[in-house]
Amino acid sequence: MTAAPDTSASAAVADQSPRRWRPGPLLPARLRPLDRPRLSVELTCTALLYWAYTLTRNAVPAHRTAALHRAHTILHAERLLHVDVELTVNHAADRVGWLIVGMNYYYATLHFIVTIGVLVWLYVRHPDRYRAVRTALYTATLLALAGFDFYATAPPRFLAGQGFIDTVVVHHTWGSWASGDVASLSNQYAAMPSVHIIWSTWSGLALAFLAHRTWVRVLGFCYPLATFTVILATANHFVADAAAGVAALAIGFLVQRLLTGRLAYLPRRNDLTATQP
Repeated sequence: MTAAPDTSASAAVADQSPRRWRPGPLLPARLRPLDRPRLSVELTCTALLYWAYTLTRNAVPAHRTAALHRAHTILHAERLLHVDVELTVNHAADRVGWLIVGMNYYYATLHFIVTIGVLVWLYVRHPDRYRAVRTALYTATLLALAGFDFYATAPPRFLAGQGFIDTVVVHHTWGSWASGDVASLSNQYAAMPSVHIIWSTWSGLALAFLAHRTWVRVLGFCYPLATFTVILATANHFVADAAAGVAALAIGFLVQRLLTGRLAYLPRRNDLTATQP
């Protein structure tokens, strides 16, 4: 008589192997992990997004008068609501030379570096979350581009007679997209909503929800707050621009939820994936 196979030993070995979540037949399809998209498709989408930005940039000169008028209107409304802290933050930061120069470089470079870095990190380490989170980012960015085209708004530093300091010009900061030698390459009236806030908040949320190390999650929470301080200190945005950026990102996540049928970030206790950074 043939002995029955020892299933307990094989079960013990299987139990010691790394556990990976597999979708069961009872799990709704909307909660199943999505495969990593093709890199060529992602690069194409990014290129198209940049092309759309160049279109809005080329249309800027026609909006100059309206953009300045809107900026004055925003400043007046903020003064009525007593939230006009931009001038105070701008002058306070400008008193510390090394601080404001650092903020100038932060404003000019970090939103590109961090956003691209987080996108790559998500693509490599969290492919099951990548599509949903990327969709929210792209949707919010497209909303911002529409805002630049239909509601071009000047930054505070362009408002003559209001006392704002253009910190890039005053401190001769090299290479800033905000003003100076390369100003002609950027949209000078793309203030409403703030893309810096959209991208930094998006990056911060990704790190705060998905990073494994505590200090990285803390950085995720702090990054958009630091960016908010920088955009005010350098006189590149109003508080209203930042609020509009947060609203645009919220709409981005709402659109993502409607398209994919699932939340971009499940609570950690319900996180069904085993991959961690």
